[in-house]
Amino acid sequence: MDERYQQGFPVSWEQFHRDARALAWRLKGQGEWEAIVSITRGGLVPAAVVARELGIRVIETICVASYDYDKQGEVAVLKEVDDKIVELGGGEGAGVLVVDDLVDTGQTAKIVRSRLPKAHFATVYAKPAGVLLVDTFITEVSQDTWIYLPWDMGLQFAPPINEGSVA
Repeated sequence: MDERYQQGFPVSWEQFHRDARALAWRLKGQGEWEAIVSITRGGLVPAAVVARELGIRVIETICVASYDYDKQGEVAVLKEVDDKIVELGGGEGAGVLVVDDLVDTGQTAKIVRSRLPKAHFATVYAKPAGVLLVDTFITEVSQDTWIYLPWDMGLQFAPPINEGSVA
């Protein structure tokens, strides 16, 4: 893990699903969304949950790579948003809901926001460096916390918090 992360925040599938549904609940009534743009890959799961809960059928992706497992690197756009989505609601992404799992430093959000400046940005989790770049989020965590998302984890023994104790 990158040395700047001092804490871990493990999230189970059940917790992530509850948090993604809470995001949908918070978004309900905030707009008439014509489409969702999921920031891949992390935004795929919450976008599916939000789309189901809000009855949104048009789902697009923008593919942005900024992490290599646990280290943040250069941001690269691997796939752009379709022009038909950008032009919704009069252009610039108006009427579009952008969904991601989290906003960390905000690098990815800045790139996507430059392509869809009128879209509504929503994430499940937010860190202080990126929180101002999203319109709606559920849980804020400290900047030095690595969020262990359920698709990155497997079941295994977890040692006690007090490493000196005998199990």
